[in-house]
Amino acid sequence: MSPCNDLILSCDEIQDTKLLSLVSSVLLAQGNKKAEVSAVGQRIVKILERRLPEGQSARYLLPVLSNVISLSPESLTEEQVNVVSKKMADWLRYASTQQGVAQSSGGFFSNSRTRQPAPVTEVDGAIATDFFTVLSVGQYYTQDQWLNVQAFSMLRNWLLCYGGKGLKTTNSDDKPGMDRSVMSVVSTTPTPSRLLHPKERLREKAFEYCQRLIEQSNRRPLKKDDGDLQKACLIEAVTIMDIICKQDSSYVYRAASFLKILHSRICGDATYARALLPIAQFFLNHSKMAAGDSDAIYRHLFADIPAQHFHNPSLAFEFVQFCKDNSQLFTETSSIFRQSFPNLFKFLAWNSPPLISEFVDLLPFLLDAGTAIEIFHLLLDLPCLTAALDIQLRSTALPTSEKAPSDPAVKPTTCLEAFRHPLYKSMFQYLLRAKSAPEETAERLIPLRQLLGSLANSPRVVQCAETVPVLLELFFKVVAEFADGPLINQLVVLLLQRSDQLYEIPAFKDEVYSVLSSQLVMLCKLRPAVVVELSTEILEFSGTVSNIQNKEALFTNLVWAIGEYMSVSYDKRCTVEQITRFFETLEPVLFEITQLRPVASTPGYVPRAISALMATLTKLAARSQDLIPRVSMFLSKMKTFVQSPAVTSVYCEEDLEEILIRATELMNLLKMPSVAQFVFTPPVDMAATRFQREANDTLPFALRMVTRLLEPTPSFMPG
Repeated sequence: MSPCNDLILSCDEIQDTKLLSLVSSVLLAQGNKKAEVSAVGQRIVKILERRLPEGQSARYLLPVLSNVISLSPESLTEEQVNVVSKKMADWLRYASTQQGVAQSSGGFFSNSRTRQPAPVTEVDGAIATDFFTVLSVGQYYTQDQWLNVQAFSMLRNWLLCYGGKGLKTTNSDDKPGMDRSVMSVVSTTPTPSRLLHPKERLREKAFEYCQRLIEQSNRRPLKKDDGDLQKACLIEAVTIMDIICKQDSSYVYRAASFLKILHSRICGDATYARALLPIAQFFLNHSKMAAGDSDAIYRHLFADIPAQHFHNPSLAFEFVQFCKDNSQLFTETSSIFRQSFPNLFKFLAWNSPPLISEFVDLLPFLLDAGTAIEIFHLLLDLPCLTAALDIQLRSTALPTSEKAPSDPAVKPTTCLEAFRHPLYKSMFQYLLRAKSAPEETAERLIPLRQLLGSLANSPRVVQCAETVPVLLELFFKVVAEFADGPLINQLVVLLLQRSDQLYEIPAFKDEVYSVLSSQLVMLCKLRPAVVVELSTEILEFSGTVSNIQNKEALFTNLVWAIGEYMSVSYDKRCTVEQITRFFETLEPVLFEITQLRPVASTPGYVPRAISALMATLTKLAARSQDLIPRVSMFLSKMKTFVQSPAVTSVYCEEDLEEILIRATELMNLLKMPSVAQFVFTPPVDMAATRFQREANDTLPFALRMVTRLLEPTPSFMPG
């Protein structure tokens, strides 16, 4: 900000490039008004247009110009863009290949003889035989070499802003109705560079520059810093090549063959892992013209990078972001993406908190009818995968002497020993697999889950476990959009089975049970026939008393589903025999949890489960009225149950009152069998009507009304 209102900065009359750079930087920082940004851009281009006086350099202006186009690309006119494009093409291609000269201090002992400048060298020390680039090495640099470096640093942004908006070439050889990219492919005589439009000429020089950088990246650097710069420049060069090919498809074939050679050279070098992403991006963007062997590039990318670099947080983020940005393209062009989901989840297992939002966006693209079941298992086993990756890393770091296979006859005592033990080796391999294996079964991991229990308190494992419920809910939401009957049935069976096969983290199990219970209701609503079709599995689960204490929400919701959907209204295959079978399975369960015991041995069950069992038995009796006397007799004994000292010492008064009220309401409803049958078993043509849905939604109110009719209070007596 200006220290006073009278002091106003302006760049209009400034001639000195260094002063213009300083003033312009202040102006751009004063609020980013478009008029000010435009004025700065206009002035800088005007200075660049003319020949600079001796001692002046454009190198001070390029950083400011880069800032201008980032803030307001529309600040420059088409003519000004062409002027700068022409300059950038020259800076990129025609910088001096001789090193700069050190500035003499002018002291008494300074050497009066001027030393001849030496040629620039490559990163490996060899004398450069081609044009100067950012990877060329010298002790001192000339002004045009600095401009070369600066032009490359702003090249990507410049091409993105202005590269695709070029004027149509006024080449007299162009035939009307033919695209220039097609002409350039079929033409045998290249257009001279000097005749190209400035933007096209910049693309040409930029493409050559990127090729040169990629060739330079093959040299072994003398300094480590130069090696890091090599990799960064390689990534930038491939990215810029991709942009150029988007703007002019005539470059695609040249770039594709060049990048395939590059890929074969660096794919085996772990230090170049990050550079494989822009190469894959190129082939994705140009898959129609550069199809070739792009699948081999994708296959290597998804097979090797996640497996070898899952513990590299920055690469993990870049890789998952790359998958997220291209998920639609991948699902349309290659099956490798979905098949590689076990490898992708390694990134999440190891880097759970930072990557959860990315996987929320990514998961829907990984799911289809072929991967749903396997991904369901993998989500539930995600904390186990984290533990297995930890063991794998620690095993890799062991000395060679300690990596010998374990004795099959000796049971392993630690996870590290188990990792090399024949008994567990195949289990680890399955959990750490790189691609989908639908033919395998998750039951084989039961011993491994128990073994990895020793790592359940690891912070990384706990963090991973906390992400599972979020993804599990998303999983069911997505699957519900495409699941058919067989898939829903399979998920319901697995949901019940896997509730006994979870990693031993108490908080994790509770949260997963909560999600599974709510999603069980959703699946049953989506396909009510599951209750009839999966009666054996459902009876086995609901007939086990221990499930009430261990998985109360899941048990209660399953019992509710039995009462709701075991009806001919939802499935004509429902028979009296099936209704009786369910009744006779649930009746002893309710008897078991409500029988009176000595005070010291009375377990406390959740009142919601007791209420659900009473309601479901009543619904089943209403549909098979021979069962009404049995359930009525049971409900009549609930008053004795709730008043027992052994029970009152376990349950709170409000819970007991709620149980008794519900038992009384249900018993009163059964005194009018025809009413009970209508309420609990609507006619087939009314089961899905709005009236019946509202009746079900307000069932507690209906029960209370029936109770009041049968037991009138003074306010209900006729006047």
